[in-house]
Amino acid sequence: MRTEADACLRRDLRYVYGDGVTYSLMLGLGETYVPAFALAIGMSEVAAGWIVAIPMLAGALLQLVSPLAVRRLRSHKRWVVICASLQAASFLGFFIAAVAGRIPDALLFLIAALYWGTNLGAGPAWNTWVETLVPRTIRARYFAVRGRSCQAAALLGTVGAGLALHLGASIELTVFAVLFALAGLSRGASTWFLARQSEPYPMPHHQRDVRLADLIRRMRHGADGRLLVYLLALQTAVQIAGPFFTPYMLGELHFSYLRFLTIVATAFIAKMAAYPYMGNLARRWGSQKLLLVCGAGIVPLSALWIFSHNLVYLLCVQVVGGIIWSGYELAVFLLFFERIDHSERTSLLTLFNLTNAAALVGGALIGGLLLGALGSTAAAYHKIFGLSGIARILTLVLLMRLRVSGPLVSAASIPARTVALRPNTGALQHPLVGGMGGDEDAEID
Repeated sequence: MRTEADACLRRDLRYVYGDGVTYSLMLGLGETYVPAFALAIGMSEVAAGWIVAIPMLAGALLQLVSPLAVRRLRSHKRWVVICASLQAASFLGFFIAAVAGRIPDALLFLIAALYWGTNLGAGPAWNTWVETLVPRTIRARYFAVRGRSCQAAALLGTVGAGLALHLGASIELTVFAVLFALAGLSRGASTWFLARQSEPYPMPHHQRDVRLADLIRRMRHGADGRLLVYLLALQTAVQIAGPFFTPYMLGELHFSYLRFLTIVATAFIAKMAAYPYMGNLARRWGSQKLLLVCGAGIVPLSALWIFSHNLVYLLCVQVVGGIIWSGYELAVFLLFFERIDHSERTSLLTLFNLTNAAALVGGALIGGLLLGALGSTAAAYHKIFGLSGIARILTLVLLMRLRVSGPLVSAASIPARTVALRPNTGALQHPLVGGMGGDEDAEID
């Protein structure tokens, strides 16, 4: 009996690992280049920026439906597999658009909404499910190994896709069609790995729902509220410029895909390489000081793009930005998990993701409307980069008012799931709740 249980565990660990790697490969091959594809088929630069921002709200809203869907299906696994299957199918829409060479803007936004809706909609249920598959004693080490492999897969996909687009510039849309087909197949493989995993506890009983009214109440009182308000304010400020770096590089500066790839990959590599060192700083300084330093460091990053478009200069900006964003995200993860009860984590993070997505869309709408009004020129881009910097300065008032405790959670025990690659932040990551806890020194045979 023990041998059978061990065999099931090892099989589940292999499948969880396989799901992560193939999912990450999909990100690099497909999602990273959706704004570039939007430009290639003739969408405006504003719309190409919005295509990776506005549809994320659909994902955040679908997360609210997730608990009801899980209860109706009486299974976290079934809901996750359904979402993953639909996400894989969304690439069929991108593929058809690439083959046709044109698509109405509204339809492309609808396809992107399906992609993001199913991507983020599966997140809470997957977090709860995976926590029942990976024993607590090996979680930290297992998800650290898995995380590094996922980062490598995302980078491999990004580099491979960028090189293919660079070399196939004369048949650009054909290359996009092939990339979207490969991305869909990667997510299809990920779905197969998900379907092969066991589900020992279809409906765990240790989860507690937090209502939106409770989250708003917490935002109005005490240190928790000040932290949440700061995070949402900074998200809004950052997203005034964030979605428009890709249109700026490809549409305005006319960078080659090789240059674009180099800039995106540099931020991603710098961010991932800095993460362990930021963990050491979190242990030495505490999470609040790390947040103060990195939150201040974020302020000038968008404005630095105004001064030059020299490749070496921008690569230096990307390295600095990747390092700063690494520390900021780690500090935020630590502060969240030291202050949220274990039974509320999935529910509360779901609600936070909704408010965070609303802030993201709000910032993107401000930046896009301003860019459209000013005419999508280099000077117009510089204005929204500068406005984003000014808005970030204003968030420093909120940052300086924070008074929160030092880390109670080990920096090494909070793995993250990459859900997108972005030129300005390196990667968009969500904390992997189900990967927390356990003995970091435990071995995986």
